[in-house]
Amino acid sequence: MTRVSAAVIFAAARLAAGGWAVERDAMKQWLLTVALATTLCGGAGATTVDGIRVANTAEVGGTQLVLNGAGLRTKFFFHVYVGALYLRTRTTDRVRALTDPGPKRLSMTLTRNLNAGQLIDALRQGIARNDSPAEQARIAPKVTAMIDLMRTFGEAKNGDLIAIDFLPDGTTRFSLNGRPEGAPIAGRNFQRGLLAVWLGGNPEQVTFQRALLGRSD
Repeated sequence: MTRVSAAVIFAAARLAAGGWAVERDAMKQWLLTVALATTLCGGAGATTVDGIRVANTAEVGGTQLVLNGAGLRTKFFFHVYVGALYLRTRTTDRVRALTDPGPKRLSMTLTRNLNAGQLIDALRQGIARNDSPAEQARIAPKVTAMIDLMRTFGEAKNGDLIAIDFLPDGTTRFSLNGRPEGAPIAGRNFQRGLLAVWLGGNPEQVTFQRALLGRSD
């Protein structure tokens, strides 16, 4: 039995026994992260999180990226989406992932229907939590461009895949189910501000950030 497999069994047993005073969703997220680590170590072509198949590689700007981590994003007790972070090389360091100048992808496979307004509000709130007022003012025109672009999504359905590609030239591109949406948004500050929604120092869901970083702590 591998060390990771033993950890999963031990954690599940403690959860069933009520041995840890943590929220059920937080514990479930931890188990999903450990299970993901097991799959990645096994070199499989894809992994599964909450019933969603997540590819272990992605191509962005002609560069092959690897799955750094994936996890279930929840809101209260609702499953919202399965997120995945792709980088050139894996890292558990959020600052390194955030500041890496190479291409990156953040994908979201929805596990419930969401309208454009809900998606926009979540991203705006995430940017506000992690950027100073001065920086928010600096990237405000780019955020407006993102909002206009995302309004074209209408209502995103359960199972839809939203991908955000961060390119080395400083542009950010959005796609829905593999189809590019809108024009690329230029600006490295905007890239950093948007990616900080998930990798910043003040994430809304810490366990989800840890999952994207492939961490089990």
